[in-house]
Amino acid sequence: MELNPRRVALLVAANTALAPFAIDAYLPAMGVLAESIDASIHHTELSISMFLFGFALGQLCFGPLSDRIGRKPVLLSGLVVFMLSSLMITTADSLTSLLIWRFVQALGGGACVVNSAAIVRDCFSGREAAKVMSTMAMIMMLAPLVAPAVGSLLLHIAGWWLIFVFLAVYAGFLLWLLGTRLPETRDPSWPAATPRQVLGNYASVMRHREGMGYICAVAASFAGLFAFVTASPFLYLDYFSLSPGIYPLVFGVNVVIIALSNRLNIHLLRKRTPQQNLRFGLAVQLFAALALVVTTALGLASLPVVVVLVMLFTGMIGLITPNAISSLLDHFGHISATATALLGGIQFSCGALAGVLVGLFQVEHLWPMVLTMLGAALLGNIGVRKLTRVS
Repeated sequence: MELNPRRVALLVAANTALAPFAIDAYLPAMGVLAESIDASIHHTELSISMFLFGFALGQLCFGPLSDRIGRKPVLLSGLVVFMLSSLMITTADSLTSLLIWRFVQALGGGACVVNSAAIVRDCFSGREAAKVMSTMAMIMMLAPLVAPAVGSLLLHIAGWWLIFVFLAVYAGFLLWLLGTRLPETRDPSWPAATPRQVLGNYASVMRHREGMGYICAVAASFAGLFAFVTASPFLYLDYFSLSPGIYPLVFGVNVVIIALSNRLNIHLLRKRTPQQNLRFGLAVQLFAALALVVTTALGLASLPVVVVLVMLFTGMIGLITPNAISSLLDHFGHISATATALLGGIQFSCGALAGVLVGLFQVEHLWPMVLTMLGAALLGNIGVRKLTRVS
């Protein structure tokens, strides 16, 4: 089966879009879902954290497994698990059942998405691989932008349950598409690491001082982002009383800013190093988080102020993530898949923890979100400045 760069980019992007749709599509329905399962909106928001925990575990477990048995068996099995668990979520009648099935859904999602970069690495190298990744990234930017709007439309048509039916149908479509259009890309002659070697590779990354500094930067910025994402249904639907139809517009503007900062990063890299751009992005995030805390303390946190400052905070991910990941992989070219899987595991675990801090205590105010964002920004800045060097 012929695989050209464009086809691979489209197939891999369609697969990778599963995660942002699973995270973002049901955000406008969070209040209605909370009423349906007789839980508070804050406790229902914990289903985001549960998904992130499961997604992190799925990447850590199934990434090495795909290196042993091949991409397609792991990928297609993950899609089956995701599809069936999405349908089970529609039957959830309590917070406990919602959290359990979201965790199972995330395990399947992690098994799917962890294979995307591996498939590109299997098929291409050098500039061709970079072109495929760039095309995939451009397509991927649309997913978190479109997902809340799709969720809002489905909520309007029938109810929150239709969002998870949509996710199941999308997983079923991917099952057919990838099953029929994507061959096995892993060369069977390649050596596969034993479980002991996999653990040893993970340990070698964790012992690397500078590498952990870059992982800290990505994980902290992701934690700050998901403090906002987890709080956003309460923030916009309850606190600022926006309608579910307006919510996707206010939420989606953050994705646009991240895309623009990615373009800014490419421009700045002509004269600056990745490490310099990384530190600049972290510094701006810290400023935005401090401004959120100050305006909240002074009672000045109006909707326009919060939207602008959150945009500034989340937008810096376009400067932080690509530069931190490229700097990390400069040290681990020989075990890049392992380093990437560990990064993903820590990143999504920190995002989940931030969501728990925001949603667990049911504080009807901005404080849980803004303080968590400030804590994440502080950790990211301290980690990079203490563990890495400017080059």
